[in-house]
Amino acid sequence: MNFALYRELLAVRPIRRLLLVGMIARIPHSAAGVLLTLHIVLTLDKGYAAAGAAAAVMTIGIAVGAPWRGRRVDTVGLRRALIPSVVSETVIWTAVPHVTYEWLLPLVFIGGLLTLPIFSVVRQSLGVLADGDQRRTAFALDAITTEMVFMIGPAAGAVVATSGYSVLGLTIVGVSTSLAGLFLMWFNPPTRSATQTEECEADQRHAAEVAVVSAAPAHLQEAAAELVPAGAQAGPGLRGRVAHNFAWFTATVAAVFAVAAGAGMVLSGTDVGIVAALETGGHQGEIGIVFLFWCAASVIGGLIYGAMHRPVSPIVLLLGMAALTIPMGFAHDTWTLALVSILPGLLCAPVLSAASEKVADLVAEDRRGEAMGWYGSALTGGVALGAPLAGVFIDGVGSSGGFVSVGAAGVVLCLVGLVLQQRRRSRTAA
Repeated sequence: MNFALYRELLAVRPIRRLLLVGMIARIPHSAAGVLLTLHIVLTLDKGYAAAGAAAAVMTIGIAVGAPWRGRRVDTVGLRRALIPSVVSETVIWTAVPHVTYEWLLPLVFIGGLLTLPIFSVVRQSLGVLADGDQRRTAFALDAITTEMVFMIGPAAGAVVATSGYSVLGLTIVGVSTSLAGLFLMWFNPPTRSATQTEECEADQRHAAEVAVVSAAPAHLQEAAAELVPAGAQAGPGLRGRVAHNFAWFTATVAAVFAVAAGAGMVLSGTDVGIVAALETGGHQGEIGIVFLFWCAASVIGGLIYGAMHRPVSPIVLLLGMAALTIPMGFAHDTWTLALVSILPGLLCAPVLSAASEKVADLVAEDRRGEAMGWYGSALTGGVALGAPLAGVFIDGVGSSGGFVSVGAAGVVLCLVGLVLQQRRRSRTAA
């Protein structure tokens, strides 16, 4: 391990600034989930089921919008791609606390659909600004700052909402996120290397020339025929265009997305399991202790992984995290649960870091924004699956069921993935 990599990485001003902006920009939305839940329960006097439905609607919006937002960054550049998000964040989250529950649902869906794509933009830009061992360190630092954000944001949101200021809190979320988007537009971190940018501009000029020729009268088109390649004249069919657009989506990339979904499932299920375990024992006031140990372990694990010279397969890291989550179901008091959470916590940031690094390595720069968007959708989908899966087993067999169910599901997912991976390698070798 080489911890000097962190000093070298943070000495690069664009990377340092990107990590700082990314961390600050994530805090408002990390508080939004708690604020929205408690606003629905406390201010609108609805139940937790209604709050869960709203959270699910917002999650679906985020999952649907992420690939499209990432593709916009690829095609029109960061500044133009962020304009809808900068406008909608303030408008949506300023309106949400002032409407009835029936109007709130479509608003949070649109808010999720147009949410500021800060996670995918930061990862995409880090993939350009850093390479080699620096890239691993950069993604590890990004995972670490994300952990720190989720140690700050939800706690702050809970304090604001329980103090009776959920309306103000949701408004601040929208305004501050829009301001973060404006700062990101001004900063304009690179989302592709200089060579790729020049190639993209050449492609855009060529497309413009083709459009002008196709709009010209017939006799001018004939005169210009030699200037336009045959492929541009005929154009591929719908199936060909779809295949071309998803040429980056290989079996290996699909496996990484499965790992992201599995990580989201295990993490959200563990989150619910911790709350259920302590509430069942009447120790809900001590939830923060367990979360502190769990998140701090993730920070330490991320620091260690970022200093390593070689990458570790994300599916192996997820297998370890999922398997080590199962023993949390057998803890019977707060401090035992906190201590047992350290082991899976140590692998949390490394899993997310390794998966992000793998996507950056596998997908070309001109499609990396879209790929990071799909990666975010997979992670979000796993988060949306993990909480209800844990909830079903908690209701059926007790609080331990939450940890065992998501841990076992994660282990099964990884074992199936490893078997498929081995078969694929055997076929390739044959």
